[in-house]
Amino acid sequence: MLVVETIAKIRRMHFGQGMGIKTICRELNLSKKVVRKVVRSGATEFGYKRTVQPRPKLGAWLGELDRLLATNAARASRERLTVMQLFEELRGLGYEGGYDAVRRYASTWKQAQGSGTAAAFVPLTFAPGEAYQFDWSHEVVLIDGVTVTVKVAHVRLCHSRMFFVRAYPRETQEMVFDAHDRAFAFFKGTCTRGIYDNMKTAVDAIFIGKNRAYNRRFLQMCGHYLVDPVACTPASGWEKGQVESQVGTVRQRFFSPRLRVKSFEELNALLIDKCIAWAKANPHPEMTDRTVWEVFEAERAQLVPYAGRFDGFHSVPAAVSKTCLVRFDNNKYSVMASAVGRPVEIRAYAERIEIRQDGRLVGDHPRCFGRGRTIYDPWHYVPVLVRKPGALRNGAPFKDWVLPGALEKVRRKLNGVDDGDRQMVDILAAVLTEGLPAVEAACAEAIAQGVHSADVTLNILARRRDPAPPPLLLTSPALRLVHEPVADCARYDLLRRAG
Repeated sequence: MLVVETIAKIRRMHFGQGMGIKTICRELNLSKKVVRKVVRSGATEFGYKRTVQPRPKLGAWLGELDRLLATNAARASRERLTVMQLFEELRGLGYEGGYDAVRRYASTWKQAQGSGTAAAFVPLTFAPGEAYQFDWSHEVVLIDGVTVTVKVAHVRLCHSRMFFVRAYPRETQEMVFDAHDRAFAFFKGTCTRGIYDNMKTAVDAIFIGKNRAYNRRFLQMCGHYLVDPVACTPASGWEKGQVESQVGTVRQRFFSPRLRVKSFEELNALLIDKCIAWAKANPHPEMTDRTVWEVFEAERAQLVPYAGRFDGFHSVPAAVSKTCLVRFDNNKYSVMASAVGRPVEIRAYAERIEIRQDGRLVGDHPRCFGRGRTIYDPWHYVPVLVRKPGALRNGAPFKDWVLPGALEKVRRKLNGVDDGDRQMVDILAAVLTEGLPAVEAACAEAIAQGVHSADVTLNILARRRDPAPPPLLLTSPALRLVHEPVADCARYDLLRRAG
């Protein structure tokens, strides 16, 4: 095949210098056929493409290889096999050829599948405060030395491109509520429209077109923040392309190399700092003379004012066991002893658990995301201790229970007394009626006097509870008697004689 340089020499010698074909053949040691082809065709390059590719060993296996390639292309991107794995699978079926033939055919097959017209999109533009986009991603971090896959909520303002990210242990509805509230508090407002995919925590049913049956609690949240929710077409991530692109940016810039933190609180504080630093350092993609942060500060005036925190909980009913425990999310939480025997409502927030019965709060705990753990509040079991004081020493809720200062000192002193458990239970029971500050102050006074028994502590409480004698009233001199009565018991003798 003639190279481009040789073709250029032939053309210069013939058309530029007027040399004949025979002379050119003699000078360049080429055949007349080759020189004549260059001169008469007027082409500046020649190529060769094989019309039929011989495949002596692969030919009999093309049908099977086409099936493997089609099956592999239909898989999710994370589950697709490499060409080497397909080659090994084909060889396991009896193929005896080499890997290169399979690789070349797979490349040609992929090009043929993608030979159709590429998808085209219309660039979108958004007014300030018009819309935001929401999505989730999964990232890997080290929390307290343990490798954890965290769920990261992404909220992005479509006009300014300012974004907010926050990590959670779960991707549940209460986490969605918390992510929205923290993002809107960070932005100091929200947009009139929110763009989502069809996540189950927001959409209950998908109808034709854009019609959706949204979750009732999700609609309550949108109504609280004055947001009109819009769901994308299924499997059409480009409809919220900004936040989809943000996922890749955050993964590359924020989570690579792998973050090492002590807790979720430290991780989320770090993510907020990174969001602000990124916005201040990067220019806006459309208004290139301004940074994302500058455009965001200008957009703030157009946002819907922040309406305050939405009471974003996920509610489930539960039964109370006779050990004053309710089960939720593979863990157990204690409730007040008075709640035993009747159903309760568990309100799960992103960071805490509230347990209510007939609207009354009977339990409040920090949320636990482990499995098989039991979270106690020892004060829930104090009414039970009144009937069973011996449980104070070995009861599971009271293990490693550290009481406030003066109460703990009294407890230590009563440990060496025969009926110390009974006396301590009497003091703890007083907390239910008198309040913890009053009982602690009474214990401190008793210790200051060199005593620590329950009788003394309860006596101090009683004295403090009884009202003080009323103050003496000053009498005006004008109201004083001129003749003060004289006490004379002999008058009664006179009355008796007269009778």
